[in-house]
Amino acid sequence: MASTLLTVQPLAQRVPYEQSWAAMRTFTEQRHADTPDEVWLIEHQPVYTLGQAGLASHILNAQHIPIVQCDRGGQVTYHGPGQVTVYCLWDLRRLGLYVKEYVALLEEAILHVLQGYGLSEATRKAGAPGVYVPAQAVLALQDPSTDLVKIAAIGVKIRNGRAYHGLALNVDMDLRPFQGINACGYAGLRTTDLRECGVDTTVAEVAARLQQALTHLHQQRLTPMSLQATA
Repeated sequence: MASTLLTVQPLAQRVPYEQSWAAMRTFTEQRHADTPDEVWLIEHQPVYTLGQAGLASHILNAQHIPIVQCDRGGQVTYHGPGQVTVYCLWDLRRLGLYVKEYVALLEEAILHVLQGYGLSEATRKAGAPGVYVPAQAVLALQDPSTDLVKIAAIGVKIRNGRAYHGLALNVDMDLRPFQGINACGYAGLRTTDLRECGVDTTVAEVAARLQQALTHLHQQRLTPMSLQATA
């Protein structure tokens, strides 16, 4: 029965951001109390996205990369090839989750995946949603100017107790576009990926591991009441 409350869409590659955003809004607007939650695994075409209250001043040099102002929380980030973006379209009321608990759950899934790749020192950062690794874990960083380097971003939107948007984990990217922004609104924040941390893997493999971690955490949140509602 638990599996009927979560549907996972297979990895889709090179998807335009606005296409996914429109589909998320439509799904959320049309879903009902008994609609199963969904997880979408996406690899996007290059795009900068600004959150609902995002400041254009955090985009320093967009060059040819398109900019989309969307309705998630947070400031500016970059999506592109070599990154897994996971959209969690979840009914938080049914799962008994508040927003802060939900963000912590997404971070927990990322941390679980990174630990599986040997990055046991990956961590959260107080007041700055997402997941970070110590600068010494980044092989290409010869002269770190900060203790922590960001490897995964989180941005969510809640409408009528239902979440959309989600998380993005950098796998094997061209990281230069992050130099064109104040990532997540922080000047000088360094961004990395699994490849820079010495992990040889693929977008598809990381997507599968994130799917497993999120499915497990979702099932843990199910209550007898939520199961009964779909019976």
